[in-house]
Amino acid sequence: MPLTFTFDPVVTPELRDGILDLWADVTDAGGAVGFVPPVTRDEIRPQLVRQFVSMAEERSRLLVGHDEEGRVAATAFLTFNTHHLMTHWLWLYTVMVHPRHQGKGCGRDLMAAAERAARTLDGIEAIRLSCRGGLGLERFYASCGYKEVGRIPGAIRVAPGDDRDDVLLLLPLT
Repeated sequence: MPLTFTFDPVVTPELRDGILDLWADVTDAGGAVGFVPPVTRDEIRPQLVRQFVSMAEERSRLLVGHDEEGRVAATAFLTFNTHHLMTHWLWLYTVMVHPRHQGKGCGRDLMAAAERAARTLDGIEAIRLSCRGGLGLERFYASCGYKEVGRIPGAIRVAPGDDRDDVLLLLPLT
């Protein structure tokens, strides 16, 4: 079943808890979303609070996908660039699809929904995102139209002796 996407949902305790559950489940399944497994909701909570503060300050917007049971199944944060010479593009952060929905086209649906959302924002001409190398994520994002525009070797240390590239990708909207 396809996910139902909402741009700028009302943040309720249920949504907050759903995002925490999603983030923990994605991380524990090996997802590259800022933490290394195993992770707890309490470890993730401060980062989610920072995202909510950014939303309250109108520096970012949330896209959330719910499954047919109403559970949070996917997210992406569209974050505006604060550098005055770079306000024509935004960052896409914390792109997540729950493991039970992976391999069913939901990731591609999330990326298409993020592109549609970005196109509704005045003055936005491109989406940038970065991903952890070594997991094949670059190929997925390329299949969604993103082009690799930079790579910093060994910039992400997931464990001692396990450094990964930070891969920068761009999707022009114009």
